[in-house]
Parts: sequence; structure tokens; C-alpha cells
Amino acid sequence: MSRRLTLTGIATAIALSASAALAHDEVALAEAPPPAPYAQVSELVSLPEFIPGLGTLYVDPNTLPAGPFLGYDRDGRLAATIYMTPMADLRNGASFDELAVGAHHVASVDVYYNAGHPGVEEPHAHVVLYHADDARARLGE
Repeated sequence: MSRRLTLTGIATAIALSASAALAHDEVALAEAPPPAPYAQVSELVSLPEFIPGLGTLYVDPNTLPAGPFLGYDRDGRLAATIYMTPMADLRNGASFDELAVGAHHVASVDVYYNAGHPGVEEPHAHVVLYHADDARARLGE
């Protein structure tokens, strides 16, 4: 019984520690600009600073091509996490595991095809996690 309580206590402590770390990361990413290693995409490749539907994008260049890309509205509030997964990789059986998220709450998800653009030139899927009910509207403004 004592060993069971000890293991339960350890598991609880780990869960609480992980929750605190995740909450801290979420707070750090809530407003633009996010901390390093994130960089503004428009400063890395030839894309507009604000892309209607995606917002002002930031990415850790080491996570390309999949991301996560963080999409901020014009007020600098995190609205979406976007992944750009190359179609060829998916067709060849690649998986993109344990991708980070900008915020833990996800109100809705869109998945759509993109023929390619600067930074992710090959055809790919956009997977967009919207972090609030009004996020899609905020990114369209």
C-alpha cells in the first residue's frame, strides 16, 4: 500500500510539474513576438508580414517544414497554430509526431491543400488549430 501511494504521489508531482511548464510556455507564446527560437516568417522568406487567414507568422526555423507556425492577429494575440506537412512526405508514410502547440485550447481545426509558397515550396497540407471561437475572424481582418 505504501509503495502504491508513493508511486501515485510521484505521478501526481510529475503531472503537476508538466502542467506548470506547459502553462508557462503557453503564457510566453500568448502575445507576439514569441521568445527565441521563434523568428518572424516574413523576415526569413519573401512573404507578407500579415497573411489573411493565417496572421503574422512565427516559426522556429529548426522545425521546418512542419512547424509549428504561430499565427498572431493584428493586435499581436495568438490565434492559431499551423502545421505545413509536405504531401510527398505524407504519401511516403512519414509521420510528424509530438508537434508543439501554441496554446492548449483548440476551438476548431481546418485542414486544406496548399500548392506551395516561399518557405515551404512543395505542395503541402495546412493544418490550422484555432485557439478561440473568434480566431478565424481575427486572422481574416
